[in-house]
Amino acid sequence: MTADDTVAAARPVWLDPLVAALASPDRVRQVVAVRPGVGGRAAAVLVLIGEGERGPEILFVERAATLRTHAGQIAFPGGAADAGDVDLVDTALREAEEEVGVERSGVEILGLLPAAHVAVSGFDVTAVIGWWREPGLARAVDAREVASVPVVAVVDLTDPTRRASVAHPSGYTGPAFEVHGHLIWGLTAHLLDGVLDLARWQRPWDAFRRVPIPARYLTAHPDAAGPDPGGPDAH
Repeated sequence: MTADDTVAAARPVWLDPLVAALASPDRVRQVVAVRPGVGGRAAAVLVLIGEGERGPEILFVERAATLRTHAGQIAFPGGAADAGDVDLVDTALREAEEEVGVERSGVEILGLLPAAHVAVSGFDVTAVIGWWREPGLARAVDAREVASVPVVAVVDLTDPTRRASVAHPSGYTGPAFEVHGHLIWGLTAHLLDGVLDLARWQRPWDAFRRVPIPARYLTAHPDAAGPDPGGPDAH
């Protein structure tokens, strides 16, 4: 048995459909087909999947309430690529370490999604999918940027009573998830919905159910200073 076989054997079997789907170019292209990358500024987010008491779970960040735009919004850890990053996997792992203290040595990369474009910020965002094989303490490293680090069970994310659609004043429409008193929407929800599809974790839900986007996600904070375009996955 090779070292790679040993690592693969350590993964839970419920990851197998996701790993197989991430290896299919046609499958992953479908996730971003409605908003493909256009050559914008490169950014990456980490979709980090762990195993909890209730099965698979996914790590998010709650943006600080004092940020100028999209305060309190739920997102994946991530940000713009730096000149010193080796690649976009390095970007996603660096940002996750800087934002929430995730140690990259405990993350196994399962695959990447093609870049998705975020018109409001001009970013092309690549979602890096990781298996949190050695979970550690995740925390808000910088309270000026991150208010909390929700880790949400997939069984809650796929609960049909928590699923809905949203419409943004700009014309954007897409899926949404009501969890932990928050609404996950925008690119975060779009990527999350795609990962749930790839992993075969979806449950039927009413796509005609509409919920409003909370005003705090749409209103600029008047006291915040400095540029803040809303992050790479603002919506």
